[in-house]
Amino acid sequence: MSFDTLGLGPDVVRAVSDAGYTTPTPIQAQAIPVVLTGRDVLGCAQTGTGKTAGFTLPMIEILGKGRAKARMPRSLILEPTRELAAQVSESFEKYGKYHKLSKALLIGGVSFGDQEKALDRGVDVLIATPGRLMDHFGRGGILLNDVKILVIDEADRMLDMGFIPDVEKIVGLLPRIRQTLFFSATMAPEIRRLADAFLSNPKEISVAPPASTAATVAQHLVVVTSDMKREALRRLIHSEQVKNALIFCNRKRDVDILVKSLSRHGFNVGGLHGDMAQSFRMETLDRFKAGEITFLVCSDVAARGLDISDLSHVFNFDVPIHAEDYVHRIGRTGRAGREGKAFTLAAPADGRFVAQIEKLIGKPIPVITIEGLDTPAYEEGDGRRGRGGRGRAASGRAEGGRGEGGRGRGERRPRREQHAEPVAAAVEAAPAIPAAPDTMQGEQPQVDAWPQADDTAIRDERPMRQDRGPRHGRRNEPRGERHDRDIDRSRRRREGGPGEQADNIEQLEPRHRGDHRGGGDRPAAERHRPERHQERRPERSHERQGRERHRHHDDGPPVVGFGDDLPAFLTRKVG
Repeated sequence: MSFDTLGLGPDVVRAVSDAGYTTPTPIQAQAIPVVLTGRDVLGCAQTGTGKTAGFTLPMIEILGKGRAKARMPRSLILEPTRELAAQVSESFEKYGKYHKLSKALLIGGVSFGDQEKALDRGVDVLIATPGRLMDHFGRGGILLNDVKILVIDEADRMLDMGFIPDVEKIVGLLPRIRQTLFFSATMAPEIRRLADAFLSNPKEISVAPPASTAATVAQHLVVVTSDMKREALRRLIHSEQVKNALIFCNRKRDVDILVKSLSRHGFNVGGLHGDMAQSFRMETLDRFKAGEITFLVCSDVAARGLDISDLSHVFNFDVPIHAEDYVHRIGRTGRAGREGKAFTLAAPADGRFVAQIEKLIGKPIPVITIEGLDTPAYEEGDGRRGRGGRGRAASGRAEGGRGEGGRGRGERRPRREQHAEPVAAAVEAAPAIPAAPDTMQGEQPQVDAWPQADDTAIRDERPMRQDRGPRHGRRNEPRGERHDRDIDRSRRRREGGPGEQADNIEQLEPRHRGDHRGGGDRPAAERHRPERHQERRPERSHERQGRERHRHHDDGPPVVGFGDDLPAFLTRKVG
């Protein structure tokens, strides 16, 4: 079978021939005719089988007719990483050189200005990562209501990186009538659920078992201690005829450390991970593809979709935590029918991760030894068949397992019972505290080092409210006394003398005012002291000006209290 029989136009077939391809891969032979008919596709194939060309070639043929509008792309391709998005962009340039299709690449690490200019001119193909696409949409620089074709590539990787919520938002912004192409290397239940939500009556294409490795890749496993991994890696490189190789680490910090170590030993090495600037990452990757760098130490950012021609070796300096990542790592070699080799360095604590990988690929990885280095066994309780965490002893599982005296999975002891024995042991080991002489049986002993104050004695020593000193100021006086004082002052002004002050106060004092108001038993002389407001403060300038300004509008002397119109019930004697 050739590309001529798949329904592609002569311009596309000629571009493919110029790239050096004459026979389509199984995924391309099955996907291209279905995509040309306009039907949704759910493709599942192992890495390195040509999935990228499986959707780029028919898209170029479909988009060859029509014209894009400003800020309204006609197709959208979502990729999980910047490197994979850049590679898809290169594929469109290579296969669409005989078509006048415009494209834009929206990835992080690049200025918004150039990307916005490309969107303003109108693009037929928009290749983007979910985060940067949402940034442009939030700025109002792009409209997605004219997208005819949606491609979600490496969906399982997007699930691992946490991009699925953004992908769901983007799909909600697209028109309902569209063609959706969904590609993934693995088909987990979560991926199946997303496919059911995004696709409409799709054609499912699976050319190989999910998460299977290519038969052209020879896999090997080396078990060494953690401190001997660098020595083992250097010996492997010297023993193999390495043309170029990718060396994968789990952490970005380990990438930098390993690059420095290999550089000190004279290797031509470069580094690549997500914390590097995008321009530096692209430059390093181009140098590696051009052969200027022999060994590229990288994190999993380079494990998805990167098509590096004739890559001879892949070294896993760390065993991947997720078994699916192993399939994608070693899939960088042995592509397009070529042969490749993959070596994995495992520490004694990595037994359970190796077991997960072997379970996923369905076969054991052959173990090899390196001359001069010991091959330790996997740690107990963390071996290939164990479920415990790192460093967990085998006896711990036996004691808490389902054997004698143990409990089953559903019979875990309560939290209090789990800690009862250690607490009891700590109590017995602690020094005894001597009991107080007056301590009765069953009561808690008192510790002399921390004497407690007697709250009752403190309360008894505090004086009652009526025994305290007189309150000063009008604000702190009881409301009843202030009212009585106002009445007394008004009456003395009306009668013109202080002679009857005491009699009036005795007559006007209400019966219901008691000790709870404060000052009920105080003498009248203490309750009626000169008020604070009676001492006149110096007159301020703005008050004097205001008084002079309204002098002609004054209605007479101010009225204090009730004046001559004192109600009769206030003068009535009580009791």
